[in-house]
Amino acid sequence: MAMFVPDITLAIFAFACVVTLVGGFVKGAVGFAMPLIMISGMGIVIPPELVVAGIVIPIVISNGLQVARSGVGNAQAALKEHWRYILVVCVMILVAAQFVRSIPGNVMFIVLGVPVVGLCFIQLIGWRPQITPRWRRPFEWVAGWLAGVLGGLAGTWGPPTVLYLLALNTPRDKQMSVQGVIYGLGAVMLLLGHLQSGILNAHTWSFSAALVLPALIGMWLGFRLGDKFDQERFRRVTLWVLIIAGVNLIRRGVMG
Repeated sequence: MAMFVPDITLAIFAFACVVTLVGGFVKGAVGFAMPLIMISGMGIVIPPELVVAGIVIPIVISNGLQVARSGVGNAQAALKEHWRYILVVCVMILVAAQFVRSIPGNVMFIVLGVPVVGLCFIQLIGWRPQITPRWRRPFEWVAGWLAGVLGGLAGTWGPPTVLYLLALNTPRDKQMSVQGVIYGLGAVMLLLGHLQSGILNAHTWSFSAALVLPALIGMWLGFRLGDKFDQERFRRVTLWVLIIAGVNLIRRGVMG
């Protein structure tokens, strides 16, 4: 398609739209995994840098909607309580994003694949760190640094954020509003970071913008249909599929 970069044919664009729609559906249904699905799915046929560019604008829009759904009051409370973590995540997303273009293509497949496999596996086995009040502040800085680096390089800081909130025993009814703020602000930093890095440029922004519609359609379907099936089973199946796709990305990085 001439409107995009030469790597994107009509068939590849259609595939990217389907992957994005699936990612949006899962995000709407169970509240996570859209970036992971887009990275692992589109990475099968699309170069890594273009995959990273493609996820940026859909992430910004979808996370903006999540913040709006959580309400202004909840957003302010989340900022007040978790400002250290949010600050480090945002700064590290900006910093790490500048290194994406300097990473060789085969190494980038590994950079994208390893977090997908590792984070999904951690969620499958149900591991959650336990942090005492004494160690909360150091944990916030370290966890924020890790999440921000993963966010800047691979566009995914959601799973580390979930683990962070679980470690602090954040009540389930508060988790969604806190996640919305962290994802929303992080998405803005990702956009700014990749405008600066050159990943999101005059050639790639249209590809990323074109994926917003399937993302929103998928989220709408997820909101509508999410309560009609066993969410825990659906979540586990999704994680296994992501692990398989992530392993394939790592294989491409290792074998070329």
